[in-house]
Amino acid sequence: MSADLRRRHWLRLLFVTLGMFGFGFATVPLYNKLCYAIGLNGKVANEAAAIKTASVDASRTVTVEFLTTVNGGRPWKFRADQATVQVHPGQMTTVSFYMKNTQDHAIVAQAVPNVAPSDAAQYLKKTECFCFNRQPFAAGEERHMPVVFMLDPELPKDIDRITLAYTFFDVTDVAQKN
Repeated sequence: MSADLRRRHWLRLLFVTLGMFGFGFATVPLYNKLCYAIGLNGKVANEAAAIKTASVDASRTVTVEFLTTVNGGRPWKFRADQATVQVHPGQMTTVSFYMKNTQDHAIVAQAVPNVAPSDAAQYLKKTECFCFNRQPFAAGEERHMPVVFMLDPELPKDIDRITLAYTFFDVTDVAQKN
């Protein structure tokens, strides 16, 4: 193998490695944009209009369950203040989540939501959520963060339980580069 061929081969490998590394850092923002564009995980472009026109369906009650995870085994404390809430479709509901940075240095965290069953995601309308933005935490800082949501009254009648799960990721390195 000639020296020129080896150099081109190493340059290709370097380019691929840098591309994969860059894609890894871009995953969370790309995921959020994709979800917003196609309405996955309760992220919908036209939520304000849907909420203004919704009426409460008091004849139905849906249980919304909250699950929390911290990615990568970080020692942070993260939980929903309530494990479940009972809501009527069309009713605005506020729940709170607790997060504490138990580390001795500042971090920046980003929460990624997931909705199950997946069919229910398009009917979950959030107007306020800590998952919309990166969350900076000082060393030892703790805070309660609200999520304000509504279930669209068009939610299929056979869905009576929804799980809203959040996973917090450490994005400190990415935030420092921006």
